[in-house]
This record gives sequence, structure tokens and C-alpha cells, in this order.
Amino acid sequence: MPARLSGVVVPTITALRPDGTVDRESVHRHTRYLIDGGVNGIFGLGTTGEFGFLTDDQRVEFVRELLASAAGEVPVVVGVTDTSTARVLAQLRLFADLDVAGAVVTAPFFAATASAEVRTHFRTIHREFAQLPVFAYENPPRVNGFSLATDDLLELAEDGVIAGVKDSSGSDAQLRRHLLVRADRGLDDFQIFTGSELTVDAALMIGVDGVVPGLGNVDPAGYARISAHARAGQWEAARSEQERLFRLFRIVGIATDHPMGASSRALGAFKSAAHQLGSIAHPTMATPAVPFTADDHARVADLLQQHGPTAS
Repeated sequence: MPARLSGVVVPTITALRPDGTVDRESVHRHTRYLIDGGVNGIFGLGTTGEFGFLTDDQRVEFVRELLASAAGEVPVVVGVTDTSTARVLAQLRLFADLDVAGAVVTAPFFAATASAEVRTHFRTIHREFAQLPVFAYENPPRVNGFSLATDDLLELAEDGVIAGVKDSSGSDAQLRRHLLVRADRGLDDFQIFTGSELTVDAALMIGVDGVVPGLGNVDPAGYARISAHARAGQWEAARSEQERLFRLFRIVGIATDHPMGASSRALGAFKSAAHQLGSIAHPTMATPAVPFTADDHARVADLLQQHGPTAS
């Protein structure tokens, strides 16, 4: 693993066949699409990867294929989220023989927790997997609304328990707080990533180490360009590219033909677009997601034509 994971780390979709099994060929093709698009890392089994709907066997099969597809060209980190510390440890043991570059771990979910339990959670994981970089995953809606406090994160960082944080809270103020407290404590090696697709240029401007955009499954090169513009101090060019991607993100809010939750909308849109761009063979989502109709796919196609990768 590189000294610092940085830049564009795409939380990859999990390619599935119509029968719900892992589509190995599509995993390879989509991984190649991401790497050719200029990403700096890949995050498997995140929210965008539908980890919560996959069996343990599917998770292991997918991660093996993902690692084989990446072939060491970029680091691969895996998401490990569950209801308890013991269950997270059991998940990590499934990947113990695989060459993953790190684990991305949320607070436990279902049971109500507070800072004391969450600090214990991460410290216990570190005791068993001390050599594995662990990135805390801040995503309050997925963990009973619990938010990882800056002081807790930086205390764990000072003790070498976590290597960084992926902040998907949607709060620019919280992201800036993490950055300022990191600087105050001299924890330059603690890596801070934004999980927002829509404010990547702004996040890079205030000093995050990298970005983890789900929309990167559709247009990895667009996010790679924003990152390159930011490194060069070309903020107007970064803003222009971000605005195009902001418009492309409308695919997750189309007026679908059937009632469905936000996860089905977002995952359906990403997989529809990836299928239409040719990086996966099928837009299949794991049960119980509601599939897109032909009209839904057509609406995604219209937005791809207007704002997608070929519109750059």
C-alpha cells in the first residue's frame, strides 16, 4: 500500500448477473474502466457496492475478482460494516488471506451507541488487525444517525488505531473541522476523504486528501480531471468539470416508473449508466432493490448524452 492513499478512490459497484450471482467478467471490465479512467484506488463493498445485500460467499468472491482485476495497479480497500465488533472481525477474517490495502469500517449499527462504544469498537479491531490500515466511515443515516466526532477520530488516529476517515456526512463544516483539528494536532498522516460527488472541487480546495464519489463508476475520468486540476491550482477548470458532473448526478433523481427508495434510485442509476457505457453486462441490483424499467433506463440515457463522459 502506498504511504498515503489519496486522489480519486471510487466505491465500485458490484456487477451481478440477472440471477444475482457475481458477474466475474463484468467485474474485470468495470475495474479496467475505472483504472483506465485514471482513478487512484478502488473501494469495494461500500454502500454503492451493495454490501448489505450480499452473502459472505458473494463478498469474498467479489473481492477476489476485484483484486485480480486491479492486479496491483491501484490499491483496493474493502468495506466491512456490521452490527457488532465480533461480526466485523468475522468479516475481516474472511479477507485475511487477500492482499487488501485497508478496511473501511462504520460504527456498529442497529443498537444505539455513543462515543465510548465506538472507540472500543475500533480499538478492538486494531488489536486483532494491527497491520491493516483501517479507515473510519462516517455515514450517519446508515448507523442510527450516530456521527463520528472529530475528537474521537483524532484520538484514535493519535493512538494509531485508524489511518483515516471517509466522511459521507454531507457536512462541509464537519469536513473543515476534521482538517483544522488534524492540523492543530500535527497529524499530517491521518487521511481525510470526502464521500460527496457534488462538492469535490471545494473539498480539494480546503485540503482533503482524496474523494470517494459513487458517480465515479459512471465517469471516473471526470473526477480524475478535477483532481488533476486541483493539484495544478486550476480551480476554474476544476469548477467547470464539477458542474458538469453535478448535472450528470441528476440520474439518481429521475422520475422512476415505480415507487422506490433512495438506494434503489442511486444504485439503479449508476448500474444503468455503467451498462449503457458498456462496463457491465447487466444493470442487475441485489434483492430487494427495485429494478429500473425501460423508460427509466431511457431517462438515464438522455442525461448521459447531455452530461456524461462523452460530453466532456
